[in-house]
Amino acid sequence: MDDKPEPGPLSESSELLFSFGVIADIQYADLEDGYNFQGNRRRYYRHSLLHLQGAIEHWNTESSPPCFVLQLGDIIDGYNAQYKASEKALECVMSTFQMLKVPVHHTWGNHEFYNFSRDYLTHSKLNSKFLQDQIAHHSETVPSENYYAYHFVPFPKFRFILLDAYDMSVLGVDQSSPKYQQCLKMLREHNPNAELNSPQGLSEPQFVQFNGGFSQEQLNWLNEVLTFSDTNQEKVVIAIFPFIPRPLTVCAWPGITETPQSFGLTSVWCVSSLVTLTMVATLRILLVFTTST
Repeated sequence: MDDKPEPGPLSESSELLFSFGVIADIQYADLEDGYNFQGNRRRYYRHSLLHLQGAIEHWNTESSPPCFVLQLGDIIDGYNAQYKASEKALECVMSTFQMLKVPVHHTWGNHEFYNFSRDYLTHSKLNSKFLQDQIAHHSETVPSENYYAYHFVPFPKFRFILLDAYDMSVLGVDQSSPKYQQCLKMLREHNPNAELNSPQGLSEPQFVQFNGGFSQEQLNWLNEVLTFSDTNQEKVVIAIFPFIPRPLTVCAWPGITETPQSFGLTSVWCVSSLVTLTMVATLRILLVFTTST
């Protein structure tokens, strides 16, 4: 794709087409505040629910409410599994989301898999696939049940795609399954550490257990959706759990994440749960406005 100029600020002539809300890393647990693994970022385990409630109140009272909200993963913290409180914590957060007056699209992060199996998540309230768009006469754009991904259209000519960042992962899958064995083999080929979550000494530090990647099947499906959007001159937003270049330990495993072919799309944006560090740390509200030109 050719480089395109960055969108400018809203002007008086701009027409608001629609807006959507984004929230990430709620990481709720019924615990006192703590810190992340590095000890340099505060985590508001119990109080994160108050931040979520504040965000929902804000969205509900907007003069032009968002069409929907993207919840970008890590909805509850991994500590819940240790205290056998995973289901209770999830129900608490999902009950809070019920106050929201617009639909919520959920992605899954590593903390979801610290608490639940993939099978559990597929049958839980965190599966928002029922909100997906069905493109008539294009069966190749229907995602497989082998991964959690889908697309939807909140406004004509705008398509949102949610991807399964843990499609290939040792997290959340049965240890006797072929997929688990395949992913474990891949990990051990690149990570000789006894602690597979440690990037110490690795030339490719992304090969740690809390990361994952995309199967070729999911990438092929993504190509089909992008091809359709390209043909129909749609703008595309890809919502994905945090696989970004920095920090290097937080990105997808290479070798199973070949970049899809280049498209002539009008615009492609990515929304990631690490889009802004302030949002991760404090759950500040992010509203993205899309305008006509």
